[in-house]
Amino acid sequence: MRLFASISEFFRDNYPSADRLGVPVARWRQSIYRTVFESNTEMGKRFERRLTLAIVLSLCVVIAHSIPAIAQDWRMYYLLRGLEWLFTIGFTVEYALRLISVRRPWRYALSFYGLVDLLSIVPTYLAIFYPEAHFLAAVRALRLVRTFHIFPIFRNFLNEYLMLGQALRASGRKIFVFLSVVALIVFVMGALIFVIEGPEHGFTSVPMGIYWAISTVTTVGYGDVTPSTPLGRIFASIMMLLGWGVLAVPTGIVGAELSRNVGTKASLKGVDCEACGLERHEDDSRYCRRCGTRLVLPGSAPRFMGAAAAAARPKDDAAASGVDRAEAQA
Repeated sequence: MRLFASISEFFRDNYPSADRLGVPVARWRQSIYRTVFESNTEMGKRFERRLTLAIVLSLCVVIAHSIPAIAQDWRMYYLLRGLEWLFTIGFTVEYALRLISVRRPWRYALSFYGLVDLLSIVPTYLAIFYPEAHFLAAVRALRLVRTFHIFPIFRNFLNEYLMLGQALRASGRKIFVFLSVVALIVFVMGALIFVIEGPEHGFTSVPMGIYWAISTVTTVGYGDVTPSTPLGRIFASIMMLLGWGVLAVPTGIVGAELSRNVGTKASLKGVDCEACGLERHEDDSRYCRRCGTRLVLPGSAPRFMGAAAAAARPKDDAAASGVDRAEAQA
């Protein structure tokens, strides 16, 4: 169940924030940090948008290289290989810049984002020794999760993804218990169909019967192994009807948790974090639950107000209210 619990925490706990990675002291490293990490700045937005475009183009190169009609043309082959190495070198430089621009590079290297960045460049270097390994560069698609932080239109998608993760986490125990019962049923049904049909009808072993039971109860039905006896067909019909219930129960469990989360969604206020862009925080929240930045709440003193002005504001309000009370008594 820890798998379901960690889905919604990938982006929250491993978010590359300044407190987690450490802002460097040297100015040239600070400049690099603001460019490659801070997507709320203009320079950072331009960098992340160009990086997203490069990721998409590199994925198109990997896809085109897998098409035989294109790969067999030697001119297109060398063109695609050259583009692949161009993108890989660029991503390698970007990964190195991210490491040297923080005070704790190992925290970034071992985070979710750091591991994805590393896995996106390793396959091309492995292809020097194993040519087919360069197709593993498709893992770069995982880097597109940064898009949720760059483009404002996708921020709600990230919130919905986190909501789905919370629903899976809340219903994880129920789904685990249900799947355990289904696994026992499939095992028993696989053994019974082996006894009913036997090796002469293709059911050569109990694992083959379990394979048939799984493909039948999930309504896949490959048809490579089918019962031939009347009793076996009646048994298969029962398994098919059972399959509808197997699909409906987990959907209902997750759907109930989603509806519960949507019901509590209305109680969240629309305060956006200026650092990471996360929307809708709790009513009593003062800091962003993802990156820890202090939230600018409605009615609070703007950041450009000095400390004296912000402190004097309650005094002026108190004085004004005192004058109003005096006039009312008079």
